Amino acid sequence: MKLATKLGLASALVALPSMGLAQDAVPGVDASSDSIFIFNSLLFLIGGFLVMWMAAGFAMLEAGLVRSKNVAMQLTKNISLFAIAAVMYYLIGYNLMYPLGNWSVGSDETGGYLGAFGVAVLEAVGVGRDAADDYGYASTGSDFYFQLMFCATTASIVSGTLAERIKLWPFLIFTVVLTGLIYPIQASWKWGGGFLDSQYGFLDFAGSTVVHSVGGWAALAGALILGPRIGKYTKEGRTVPIMGSNLPLATLGTFILWLGWFGFNGGSQLAMGTVGDVADVSRIFANTNTAAAGGAIAALILTQVLYKKVDLTMVLNGALAGLVSITAEPLTPTLGGATLIGAVGGVIVVFAVPMLDKLKIDDVVGAIPVHLIAGIWGTIAVVFTNSDATIGGQLISIIIVGAFVFVVSGILWFILKAVMGIRVSEEEEITGLDMAELGMEAYPEFSKS
Repeated sequence: MKLATKLGLASALVALPSMGLAQDAVPGVDASSDSIFIFNSLLFLIGGFLVMWMAAGFAMLEAGLVRSKNVAMQLTKNISLFAIAAVMYYLIGYNLMYPLGNWSVGSDETGGYLGAFGVAVLEAVGVGRDAADDYGYASTGSDFYFQLMFCATTASIVSGTLAERIKLWPFLIFTVVLTGLIYPIQASWKWGGGFLDSQYGFLDFAGSTVVHSVGGWAALAGALILGPRIGKYTKEGRTVPIMGSNLPLATLGTFILWLGWFGFNGGSQLAMGTVGDVADVSRIFANTNTAAAGGAIAALILTQVLYKKVDLTMVLNGALAGLVSITAEPLTPTLGGATLIGAVGGVIVVFAVPMLDKLKIDDVVGAIPVHLIAGIWGTIAVVFTNSDATIGGQLISIIIVGAFVFVVSGILWFILKAVMGIRVSEEEEITGLDMAELGMEAYPEFSKS
């Protein structure tokens, strides 16, 4: 069937309410307005499965950047944390994050601080427009699914930093608290209409702070308490490079993340029912893409200048830092502005990675420079392109979210360390977590005889 014929048939169906095709009519609502509900829901669903694809990107990136003896452990952590996030967000996270005015502490008017407690509930099967939770917006199921993907992304960030020396079960317990409580509570302060939104005018379009810096703060707290890998730093203060097992896999993971980011940022427009909304989504796609390119090129050139050779891992993380940097405001910049914002993210990575090594903070995949530091930069950069943002509102919100996540995460890591221990033994770390913790290897044919 030709497209014109399909469109003509669709118009005819909308115009025939007398034949019973416009069911469950709402007084004063034209059936054609269904398209807003439908297209918004479709945006969430498409954006959601693109963001879910980022889980595969994180898994491949981490698998490529750790040593072969720890690859199976990283894959286990990544699929497990995603499943845990899905359940915890259903049980408690969704309503904590979006209390719809039913704050346990605070209110929409004065500023909410703690959201509602209760499990997520979807709309009834076959719901009509008269019974939809928010007919002027989107289906509850699509909104829940889309927001869940952001929650899972936050946990993925922590996984890579703490690789190669953390026990599996303490990490998963931390993930339960992060996805069920820490992430939803601070996200409600902005996206749920809480006090950062109402009192400080905080702007964070898709989560440079709400998602990425949160994962970075949680990872930083864990890295400080966990300590560096054996052999990473010498007594003389020298940093010993520990190469990853599979750079093609890490590169694939980066491209997967790059692709998934279009759902991450584009879906955060939260609307696709008008010409203006679709134009804005396309603008977000273009800006997201060029920011990643800016970050990659900046890292490419800077490593050549500083080290006389290009460092692939820096280029990969430069692209990701560019993506994180543009996430706080991917709509308002021009293409040139977005490229520059992303390029600064790439520069941040090149300088922040060795800075962490000087501080003896062992971040296996570079998640702290990419997600935390570039996330802070991206949140500040909003003031350069969006006149609604204020530097004071952005900075105080960064500090509040950072302090909350870092302190709560640190306390939780300390408790886990005291109660069950969070680090494997020296012998197990040398052997590799694949065999020590799982009893299986990702690459058994390459094992030593």
